Amino acid sequence: MSRGERLLQQRYGTTKRASSFYENQMVDFLNERMIQFIGEQSMVFIATADDKGNCDSSFRAGIPGFVRVLDNRTLIYPEYRGNGVLASLGNIIENPHIGLMFIDFLEKKVGLHVNGKARIIENNQLAAELQISRTLLGDIVEKEGSKPERWVVVKVEEAYIHCSKHIPKMKKVDSTIDWGSDDEVAKKEISFMSNKRKNN
Repeated sequence: MSRGERLLQQRYGTTKRASSFYENQMVDFLNERMIQFIGEQSMVFIATADDKGNCDSSFRAGIPGFVRVLDNRTLIYPEYRGNGVLASLGNIIENPHIGLMFIDFLEKKVGLHVNGKARIIENNQLAAELQISRTLLGDIVEKEGSKPERWVVVKVEEAYIHCSKHIPKMKKVDSTIDWGSDDEVAKKEISFMSNKRKNN
C-alpha cells in the first residue's frame, strides 16, 4: 500500500474499510484459485512506468494459459513480435514495477490484480535461469513454437481479486489471429486512429 492511499483513506474516512481489504483480500503470493484462474486466461492488461514515473498501459493476448505460473510467487509471459517500439520492455529496464490485470469477461466475470517486479529474459535462458521443469518446457515449446521473441518474469508482491460488480459479460467469437505478422492487411490498422495529421 502506498502513502498516498493511506492519506486519502484518512481524508475520505475509508481507513477501516481499507484495512479490512488489506487483511482479508490482499496476499503476497498466488493462491491455488488464482493460479487456476491465470491458467484459464487468454489476455492480460499490463501497466509499466519509466524511471520518471511516466506510465504506459498495454494489452497482451495468447492461447489460454499463455501466462504461466512457475510457483506461487513467480509467473512468466511471452513477448511476441510487435511494432518494434518495445514501450513496456523499455519501461521495465528502467523501472521493474509492473501491474497485471486479468479479467474474465466471458464466464466468471471476475478480475485478478497482480503487482510485482519484472525483468526480461531471452528464450535460451528459460530452462537454465528459471529452472523450469522438462514438462513445462515441453509444453511451452509445443504450444508457443517460435512465436515468443523473449519472456518477462514477474516476481509477485501483491495479488487480489477485483469484484465482478462492474465487469460486463461478453461473448467470444471465432477469429483468425496472425501471431507476429508483418502483413499490412493482417494488421488492419485503422487509418483515422493512426493518422498523425491533426484535423482543423
